Amino acid sequence: MAEFTVVFADLTGSTGVFEKLGNVKAVQVITSLTQWIGQVCENHGGHVVKYLGDGVLILFKESQDAIVSASELQKIHYDRIRHSPLPLKMRLQVGMARGDVVEQDGDCYGDAVNVASRLSDLSGSEQILVSESVIRQLPDSFAVRSRCLGPMIIRGRTETCTVHRVEWQDEMLSEVFTMPARLMPTSFDEPNNRPACIELSWIDLKVKFTAAELPVYLGRDIEAQFTIQDPRVSRRHAVIEWRTGKFYLKDISSYGTWVRFSDGESTIPLRRQDCVLLLDGEMALGASFEDFSVPTVAFRVKEVCDV
Repeated sequence: MAEFTVVFADLTGSTGVFEKLGNVKAVQVITSLTQWIGQVCENHGGHVVKYLGDGVLILFKESQDAIVSASELQKIHYDRIRHSPLPLKMRLQVGMARGDVVEQDGDCYGDAVNVASRLSDLSGSEQILVSESVIRQLPDSFAVRSRCLGPMIIRGRTETCTVHRVEWQDEMLSEVFTMPARLMPTSFDEPNNRPACIELSWIDLKVKFTAAELPVYLGRDIEAQFTIQDPRVSRRHAVIEWRTGKFYLKDISSYGTWVRFSDGESTIPLRRQDCVLLLDGEMALGASFEDFSVPTVAFRVKEVCDV
């Protein structure tokens, strides 16, 4: 058993590629991309454990090498697919965690493996989500641009996991903290930062809810505190809760919820999962934002509620 930084790099949107190119050509394209992902990671000291269809599992001895590799992958791939037709755009999502890992028979096991896999699922396209353990292992001399998203519930774990989003885009400036990793804030629980209410808006409906009024259910049910009449929305589609001094959105629907924040275009897909709402943004209920007709609820987190 040894300590590693575990990286899951997954391609999204492969279904459209199969439909557009056919099975044989699509397999060739996806295999070529995953092999490229593996090669970039190996160039930075990574060890490819296995290829997973449209994803790759890699181990790194150092978190710094893992973050450099993931950022390089995102930058190159983003530029590569910028002008590709929508059905052929396979975006990249990355999750990583650090901890003790056991390698056996061409696979690896451990809590860090499970966390990295779940963060990859939660990350959404063009995102890199990392656990607090990854950030802590970075040397003081290594400056990483990241935003703490707070504690998240990871399926299969009793304890929450504090998650950071690594900002790999060169143009990210104003709202991104640029500082040595160990100086990054790990919590938004300081008294002056506690939001007092959350405002939800959909079409001409706008409602504010204080923390004391939570939980609030969103859905088609007339008894839901925020009602959205659309066939893609479940009767009880999602719930907003107040936990550990933060607003959490939990998907409880049949078709899922997609969340994106106002500081970027990356999306977090939720399927019976939680997401902390620290910033303003919007959520799509029942379909992704790529469907322009999807019911979209805007949310604003307010430090001082004016209701």
